[in-house]
Order: sequence, then structure tokens, then C-alpha cells
Amino acid sequence: MTNGIKYTIPAMLQESVRKFGENTSLVFAGENNYTYRQLGNDVARVAGLLKELGISKGDKVAILSTNMPNWGVAYFSVSWAGATAVPVLPDFHLNEIKSIIEHSEAKVLFVSKALYKNLDRETTDLLEHVILIENFAVIPKGTPADRLGVLENSLPVLGEESEPADVDEEDLASVIYTSGTTGSSKGVMLTHKNITWTVEQCNSLQKIEPEDRFLSVLPLSHTFENTISFLLPVKFGASVHYLRKPPVASVLLPALQTVKPTLMLVVPLIIEKVFRSKILPKFQKNRVTRFLYSMPPSRKILNRIAARKLYQTFGGKLHFFGIGGAKLDPSTEQFLKEGKFPYAIGYGLTETSPLLAGAVVNHTRLGSTGPAIRGVELRLGNVDPVTNEGEIQAKGPNVMKGYYKAPELTREVFTEDGWFKTGDRGFFDKNNYLYIKGRIKTMIVGASGENIYPEEIESVINKMRFVLESLVVEKKGKLVAMVHLNIEEIEQHFKSLKAEAHQFISDKSEEILKEIHKKVNAELNKFSKLQVIVLHPTPFEKTPTKKIKRFLYA
Repeated sequence: MTNGIKYTIPAMLQESVRKFGENTSLVFAGENNYTYRQLGNDVARVAGLLKELGISKGDKVAILSTNMPNWGVAYFSVSWAGATAVPVLPDFHLNEIKSIIEHSEAKVLFVSKALYKNLDRETTDLLEHVILIENFAVIPKGTPADRLGVLENSLPVLGEESEPADVDEEDLASVIYTSGTTGSSKGVMLTHKNITWTVEQCNSLQKIEPEDRFLSVLPLSHTFENTISFLLPVKFGASVHYLRKPPVASVLLPALQTVKPTLMLVVPLIIEKVFRSKILPKFQKNRVTRFLYSMPPSRKILNRIAARKLYQTFGGKLHFFGIGGAKLDPSTEQFLKEGKFPYAIGYGLTETSPLLAGAVVNHTRLGSTGPAIRGVELRLGNVDPVTNEGEIQAKGPNVMKGYYKAPELTREVFTEDGWFKTGDRGFFDKNNYLYIKGRIKTMIVGASGENIYPEEIESVINKMRFVLESLVVEKKGKLVAMVHLNIEEIEQHFKSLKAEAHQFISDKSEEILKEIHKKVNAELNKFSKLQVIVLHPTPFEKTPTKKIKRFLYA
């Protein structure tokens, strides 16, 4: 209990049900109302079911599901029963799912119908019970995926309403297994206070009203979406709207017009893709618009016009478009800022529940993630006296308890005086705005000891015409850029395609890469210049939060 506030998830939900009982809570976009009172009743009954299945305080319960209202019911019911939630990213491979269930010692798994097929008998044998999340029916052992339809259409058999378990602020609320770009997955232990305290601080950055509407497109099993686009709106009585299908354009665009969200979270890749594939090509389509876009005064006017259209595409009611999870491409951010799009930037990690720093709408600065959030301390370790850059270290009530069953690994990421080492390198400006240079693990040391950040080189490449994404690595002492081109835009640009179209595009791609190589190196300092640039014909494989899995291409 701190300042009269009990920082636990059950206490937070109880307060929301009491205050906002008749408000819309968690719903599918455009579908029937589901109130906070109904949410509270269902949580108490699903928690009763868990208790009937033998779940007690401290037990682990996993959730493997796509985003839906019942994901939230399952999550709250786990805390209500005093257990610990183990959210599993839907994109995880069977081997990763099995490893997480085994490592966490989860006794029960909530699973969606679509993902049940990803489980084999060996994995389900590790569990005492598997529950179909669509209607909370217990799935009998050995049930094949093609038999789930019978269960799905049956009435849910929920438990009796149960009182919330007596949980403490420092009890474990969640163990979240990260999917890092380096390939290692660790179980991050977050307490009730870690999570609910962060929710409280988020509201000090951006005030949430009961009338607000969130549209959820990122995985609920990731801390970024879980804390800021799920628990935050629930805490303050707003509604959260989910999609029944993956957020491709044909699904997302109608949903945006139906929901007209006021707040939304995305990872950089989503908005970068919109900018590079839909907006920038229009500015590059002929010599006149290319010239106009190269001049700052006219570029700002063009960005403002395009951003207004984009704003209407997103429903026309947005006042907070939060971007986090990775570094935002500078040219995309310039478009958003000059276009007066209501974007905000956040920085953090799963280990910090997740927010450490943030800049809200109208307070962003190009290239910065903003100052530390209230109640969090940030400092730099091992500062370079020349560049003033150092490793970002954090201290605050949102910092994790440690890595599950990994005390040595936990010790490695904390300093002797108790600060969490983020593994990111950055610097502060005179107003304490934080600027991220890149991950220390991906930093390349040049021939004369210079620090080279691949992310910075990639941001230069990615603003070049015809580029969708890129990855810079070191191979045999050389800086190599792998570039994925927008073939569709190339085809549209070169309309003189004939029968030998494939060869024509191949030749043009080589020509374009040479031009990109020349232009990029003209913008880079001498020790960051690329020695090799190659075509990467397919999109790079990514984590569920759309960061490139760098370890696959090293």
C-alpha cells in the first residue's frame, strides 16, 4: 500500500468495476457492448473455475491467444485467483511454446482455437488442464484440433463467482518471456506493483477519459500493449476494441472508421511502412514533386496535406498515436512532426514494465524518446568523455524483480548499487531529453576504435527512394548493408516493362542499389561508410513486435 493506493491488479479491476460499471470495456470492433460490470462478473467466475481446477496462489497459468476480449478476462482471472500469468506471444514456434510452459511450470493454459493446433501432445502433457479461451470450456486431454468446434459451440461452464485472492504488491503478477532480436528468450518477473504503478504514471503523461476508445493491434502478450493499451484504459474506464482477424489493410481500414479510435499504439515498422509505401512514393513520382519535397518550406506543406489525409484514414478522432518498441526512422518522424500528426514516443523494455521515458503529443523532439517518466531515475554508465554517450541505466518501482530461475543472469543486468542496465546506449540533452544511439550488443567497433551504430546507418538507407527496409552487419571486417527494395514501386516507376520484365527489374535493382550505395556513403562519416550493399529479396524475419531478428543475419 503506497499513498493509500493498493498497487495490485485485482484491486485495480475492482475499482474500475465500481466506478465505470455501465461503461463499455473490452469488445470486438463494431460488435455488441460488454460492460465493466459484466467483465468483473466473468473474471470472478473464470477465477472460480481456476480454483476448481486446483489453481492456488503462486501457481503459473499461461495464455496463448490472439487478441480478443476474453484474453483480458483470462488475464484478470489469473490475478484474481492469486496466480501468476504467463502470456505467450502468438507468433512463437511450437518449440518456444513448449519451452516456456516447461520452464515456467505452468499448470493451466488458456488457448484460442486458432492456436490450439500449434500444440502437440508432448506440450499438453506438461499441463494439468487446457482451457479454450473463446468460451472457457475445459478441453479434454488428447482432443484433436478438428474436434474443437463441438466444444466452441457448447455453453461455457464457468465456476462459481469467487472473491479475489489476497495478493500483495510485491507478489508476482506475470512472467513474460521476451523475444529479443538476439535470439535469447528470458522470463521477466513483474510484480503487481511493477505493472500497476506504471499504469498510474502513464496517466500522468496522457490523461485517459472514460469516453476514450483504444484500438488494439499489437499482441496483448507483449508488455507494451499489455500495460499501455489494455491495463491503462481499464484503469480509467475507457473502452478497448479488438479485431477478429490480423490487422491487414482490408481488416484495419474499416475498423478504424467503425471505432474512430482516440488512442492507439503501434510499433515503428507499421507507420514506417505506411510512409515509405503509400506516402513517400507520391512525393517522388515526378521531378516537380521531388524538387518541392527537397525544399523545407514546401516539404512541410506537402507533409501537412498528406498527414491530414492519413489522420482521416485513422478515423479522424485520434489525439494520441503512441509509437514504441524500437527506434523510429528519422524521415518518418519528420513527416509526422511536420504534418502535425498527434504522435507520441515512448522508450522502455519488458524488464521495466515497460515505460522509462516518453514524450507526448506536441512535446516530441526529433530523434528523442523524451525525458524520464515521473518516479523513474535514468543515468548513463561508462560514459565516453568525447561523445557523452553511455549505457542507459534505470531505477524505479517499475523495474522487474529479475529473470525467472536465472539468478546469475539477473545479477548481470544490475549494477552493484542496484540500477538496471538496459543494454542501450544513448545521451541526454540539456533539457534531459533522452536520445538512443543503439543497442550495445549490435554496436560495431571500427578499425580505429570508433563506435558504429548499425541502426543509424539503416535510418539513412531507409529514407532512400525504393527502399522498404535494411539491415547493416559486419562481415569479415566490412560493413555490409542488406536492402529490401519496394519492387512494386520500381515496376510502377519504370513503365516501359516488356516481355523480359523479370530481367529488367533485376537490372534496375542493381542500378538502384549502386545509386543508394553512393548516396548513403555521401551522408555518412568516414568510419561508417558501407563497403558492400546487397539485395535482400524478401522481407526480414521479425519478432512479434516487428523488430528484425538480427541474430539470423549476422
